[in-house]
Amino acid sequence: MAARRVIIIGAGLGGLQCGYVLAKNGYDVTVLEQGLQIGGCLQTYRRGNAVFDTGFHYVGGLGKGESLEWLLKYYGLDSLPWVELDRNCVDRIYIGDRSYPLAAGHDNFIERLAADFPGERDGLAAYAARLKSVGDNIKANFGTGETMPLFGMSAYDFLCGCISDPTLRKVLSGASLRLKYDRETLPLYIFAQINNSFIQSGWRLKGGGSLIAEKLSGGIKAFGGRVITRSKVVRLNEEGGRITGAENSEGRRFQGEIFISDIHPAATLDMIPEGGAVKKPYRKRISSLKNSKGAFTVNAVIKPGTLPYVNSNIYLHSEDADVWTDKGRSLMISYSVPDGGKYATNIDLLSYLDFTELEKWSEGKPMCRGEEYEAFKKAYAEDCIRFAGKAVPGLSGAIERYYTSTSLTYRDYTATPCGSAFGIMKDWNSPLTTVLSPRTPVENLLLTGQNLNLHGVLGVSMTTLYTCAQLLGLDKIKKEFGI
Repeated sequence: MAARRVIIIGAGLGGLQCGYVLAKNGYDVTVLEQGLQIGGCLQTYRRGNAVFDTGFHYVGGLGKGESLEWLLKYYGLDSLPWVELDRNCVDRIYIGDRSYPLAAGHDNFIERLAADFPGERDGLAAYAARLKSVGDNIKANFGTGETMPLFGMSAYDFLCGCISDPTLRKVLSGASLRLKYDRETLPLYIFAQINNSFIQSGWRLKGGGSLIAEKLSGGIKAFGGRVITRSKVVRLNEEGGRITGAENSEGRRFQGEIFISDIHPAATLDMIPEGGAVKKPYRKRISSLKNSKGAFTVNAVIKPGTLPYVNSNIYLHSEDADVWTDKGRSLMISYSVPDGGKYATNIDLLSYLDFTELEKWSEGKPMCRGEEYEAFKKAYAEDCIRFAGKAVPGLSGAIERYYTSTSLTYRDYTATPCGSAFGIMKDWNSPLTTVLSPRTPVENLLLTGQNLNLHGVLGVSMTTLYTCAQLLGLDKIKKEFGI
């Protein structure tokens, strides 16, 4: 009996993981990627001897028995050159001129913050205990629906219920490039699951996120599947309520029995001609969902021997910053793991960037947006470098050269509306509307990736299980992953 043919659109983390699981289970898998490089936000790029990450910088919960360890182990990703961050300071949070450590290990996390906020020890204990409970139950709650009530609860209300000191609230929310904070909408489950994984432990990947994509792609091919780059899908042909084929920009057609889209749901629906199984109300609902902001990134090459490598991430906030309301100034500083020695080789600076600041250049193509756009990026980058100097003295003079990207860059390379960093925003006021199912109105079209459930490596990996369970069955997935 011939294997069922699966066409996967997009070779981001979710598409590659789905391809791996299904190919391993006997499906005939073809992954189609619009770009030259696979990986989505896992992509790296090289300039001379320097290798830069684009959207991937670190993960949490990779230690033995922790949230992410069992997932990565299934794919063989645990064998990659992971480097654990300083357990006494995974993230250093600056609020104005003072800094505070976010440590690994729940007891260590509490003790180090209680040293600066002794009156909040009980609140910190309650906060950490709730996050730990959510993280510890990630496997037990898979497929049960038990997490949905937490999608309908406010993360901000939870934080305020545990912590009364406003500065400590800022510190606990200070690792702001992990997720998009929003006082009115962020669900407790997303806040708790993501932050708990980094309280467990933090890890960088020496060599960059593309190693993850290459490992998954290699697995798909070893199981008999294919990963095809430079194949942008522009149309999904529908007949009788089913997708019969995917057509790329060169007119090549790929026939299959099952189709899985790892790109944004709205972009997926745009490929399907109107008048079929996807009705206007569903199209309107998906297209009207709010997307998270994009990012501005400075990738800096550091002069040899000028800046010590820091085995922690730094989050720098102005005194008046409030990440829950987008007030003030915030910046993430991330070091790449050097090949050897104690000095930094690359440093990335990341901040959110509202797409409205870029709309005048939105019709242009990469590398061809004109002098005004280049001048904007340079001015923005120099301002970021000056601000980062508050936490990294001497940074400006230590930079040999730098490269920049904006939300437009992310939009063009990952097919994400407005270059959204974390995809569709979830809203605790309306969880059934914003937390999406892998199922669509088209019988044989499934969705996967960061837009459905959670973003990040942990969130996308869990979403992969839900998508694959639609084909393999929940019991099979549980057995496959040891749940």
